[in-house]
Amino acid sequence: MSVNVNRNVSDVFYRYKMPRLTAKVEGKGNGIKTVIVNMTDIAKALGRPPTYPTKYFGCELGAQTLFDFKNERYIVNGSHDANKLQDLLDGFIRKFVLCPECDNPETDLLVSTKRNTISQGCKACGYHGQIESNHKLVTYILKNPPTLNPAMQGSSLTEGKRSKRSKKNGDTNTNGECQDDQDMVDAPPPDSTIKNGSGDDDETEWTVDVSEEAVRARMQDLTDGAKNMTISDDLEKTEKERIDILYSLVKTKRDSNQLEDLAVQKEIANEAERLEVKTKAPLLLCELLFDQNILSQTKKYRKLILRFTLNDKKAQRYLMGGIEQVIALHKDQLMAKVPNILKVLYDLDILSESAIIEWSEKVSKKYISKEISQEIHDKAAPFVKWLKEAEEEESDSEESESDVEIEYNDRAQISPLKQKVQEAPAKKIQEEDDVADVDIDAI
Repeated sequence: MSVNVNRNVSDVFYRYKMPRLTAKVEGKGNGIKTVIVNMTDIAKALGRPPTYPTKYFGCELGAQTLFDFKNERYIVNGSHDANKLQDLLDGFIRKFVLCPECDNPETDLLVSTKRNTISQGCKACGYHGQIESNHKLVTYILKNPPTLNPAMQGSSLTEGKRSKRSKKNGDTNTNGECQDDQDMVDAPPPDSTIKNGSGDDDETEWTVDVSEEAVRARMQDLTDGAKNMTISDDLEKTEKERIDILYSLVKTKRDSNQLEDLAVQKEIANEAERLEVKTKAPLLLCELLFDQNILSQTKKYRKLILRFTLNDKKAQRYLMGGIEQVIALHKDQLMAKVPNILKVLYDLDILSESAIIEWSEKVSKKYISKEISQEIHDKAAPFVKWLKEAEEEESDSEESESDVEIEYNDRAQISPLKQKVQEAPAKKIQEEDDVADVDIDAI
């Protein structure tokens, strides 16, 4: 049975299909594992190597993955339900298959090992851009690009006597399955050099470079690895926990009076995007930045707020929810100033005209009690009315200007014709006068 590649599309005639994921649990106890029976067919439908979605499952579930290319067996350690894996596959498709512009899966991955970047090219709409993701799978794709032979992915590309010796000694498991990180077992230590020049592996000795520069480089690699693990761990947390991380960052910068620094503002916006909470960030900004002095504080932190609300109606709706909470918290001081607050937000381009009008059409109890929300809407009514009237006047003036222009153009087209008509009689009279002046006797 097939399903839509993009399962958010419910159209039965959607032409991009893939097989429904089939999983089979094998083994018992510590040796239990889940075999994805039709991973090869799924990968073919997605246009990606089967190792990519399998490795993605391992990253998301914190489980080890095994690839048996000979028998086309792709395994995730542990017992996992097929429906759960299907949901995880949707995440892989969204991040590494669908085009961000047209949502079609007709994309190719272009890996640049020199620049350490992964680009995505869409055959449907022509989009081309880099994949901005901190997922652990990105590192795996950089090491194992799609153009590489799938049987070589996750193993050393320089196969010599040691690999033959390992096979002879039975280093692979009984099922013939090779672990995706097995290449690290027999590899020489990093920054190592050959002490004995012999080509025989049994007589070759390795020495580790312990110079200050080599040690510093290895420490940097460990630090970068720890950072990448932290980034990935953050994304596995709940949305509330991720919002708390951003809250702590903004609070620290506010307490140290750094929020007006453009570099700090950019850091906060990037962190919100990394944590995937940028749209909801205006809620916590209202909590941390505004109090009864909201009018002056809005002007002070305008640039920071614009990084979240500019051209983002959803973020503007969350900002309105945060503003309502601030007004409810300082009701005695701010309730009468509601029109002024909205006008400042509108004049500074933080809130768009359409966002304010859309907010005014529905009283919500999502952020505060319905009674206080109704009171805020009543106070805002004169400003909203002014906005609507200004919009109508502007549209009327545009229509009148367009009418004048048409009338002017009509005149411009008619006037040359009139001029020609007026010139014609004059020319005729002049010709008659010339005829009258002829002397017959001279002829």
